[in-house]
Amino acid sequence: MASASSHHKLGRKLRRLTGQAVADYAMIEHGDRVMACLSGGKDSYTLLDMLLSLQRNAPVTFEVVAVNLDQKQPNFPADVLPTYLEGLGIEYHVVEEDTYAIVKALTPAGKTYCPLCSRLRRGVLYNCAARIGASKIALGHHADDAVETLFLNMFHGGRLKAMPPKLVSDDGRHVLIRPLYYVRERDIARWSRHQQHPIIPCNLCGAQENLQRKAMKAMLAEWDAAQPGRVDNIARALRHVTPSHLADAALMDFKGLQRRVEALPTADVTALRAG
Repeated sequence: MASASSHHKLGRKLRRLTGQAVADYAMIEHGDRVMACLSGGKDSYTLLDMLLSLQRNAPVTFEVVAVNLDQKQPNFPADVLPTYLEGLGIEYHVVEEDTYAIVKALTPAGKTYCPLCSRLRRGVLYNCAARIGASKIALGHHADDAVETLFLNMFHGGRLKAMPPKLVSDDGRHVLIRPLYYVRERDIARWSRHQQHPIIPCNLCGAQENLQRKAMKAMLAEWDAAQPGRVDNIARALRHVTPSHLADAALMDFKGLQRRVEALPTADVTALRAG
């Protein structure tokens, strides 16, 4: 168990990084009603802790509303989150929707449940946000999630694509924010253990795991052990992109660059090629 001083220091670090991300990307504005999506895992508990801390100390006034989706998984402890949230004395909503049965029925044998489960869950949460008048939807994704998603898309999709800190939904009706975008998962795990959050594991998959994401987690853990700072640098690189040094013609007019060189006087072109 961490000492009180180390826990206090960790709390300051988490609040600083969360506040920095919120400020850098203008995630929360005065008068916002922020819907914190609470799954019962360490990430979402920490998200709620940080939002409530910011609410007490931020220069703007905003509301925090906790929302949990009860997906009707077998043996789901339905009393855990209401008891915890009532103890905090905050507004909360539990949405009951049997996405479990849908996912089990529609997922082909041998495939992971996560993609369909995620889409269904997102739709239910969007509807809830509209119903309760939430102006922002806060998710508990962190720096490791963003880096894992980057490599998943590179290795398995051939796309240089990660996870943005702030996003407008496809229908334009909702703004999603990820206040923990600068926070490493290991720090979240330490915080959650000390806070003794009543963790509810996701039992939808049973023994099934998203093997690709598991492999990414293992790769990052190996890098953290062998090259400390490497994963942090990758996460930082997502915020410092130079499109002209990549190869996406939709971002850079490479053909236009060539035409501009050819339009130069002959002497200038010769000098450029020589240089």
